[in-house]
Amino acid sequence: MSRLGPEFLLGAGRQGFYIPDMFRDFLTRLTAPQPEPLSDGDARLALTALLVRIARSDNDYAAAEIDRIDRITAARYGLSPAEAAGLRGQAETLEAEAPDTVRFTRAIKDAVAYDDRRAVLEAAWSVVLADGERAGEEDALLRLVASLLGVSDLDSNLARQKA
Repeated sequence: MSRLGPEFLLGAGRQGFYIPDMFRDFLTRLTAPQPEPLSDGDARLALTALLVRIARSDNDYAAAEIDRIDRITAARYGLSPAEAAGLRGQAETLEAEAPDTVRFTRAIKDAVAYDDRRAVLEAAWSVVLADGERAGEEDALLRLVASLLGVSDLDSNLARQKA
């Protein structure tokens, strides 16, 4: 697992953090008019950042949601708990600097295969339900995300039921 250096803690981005060049470059590539397909590592980061965005949408980024994101990424990508937490940490930084949800999600749709997008929607429902509450903001965001990801209504409903 790579570690973020001290430059990560310095400076002033939207969340009071310096945004490393790797994230800036990633966002530039992701939101290009015709993005290239994402590498496996970039797809992991983008999809994990989307889970973080959904978890934060009700302004209550609960420990249960954080734990669920870590468990999802560990299982999905074969990561150790420490590696999953590291990926989530990078995803939190990326999410804080990512463009609006519409452009960010549309860019993911253009770069990630349908089956992976459907699986992410199921994971997102799992995160939303992790804290035992279904906030209206989270429901609305997931409906929007499903549409923007190009996931059919039927697959979206099945994903919620499986979660």
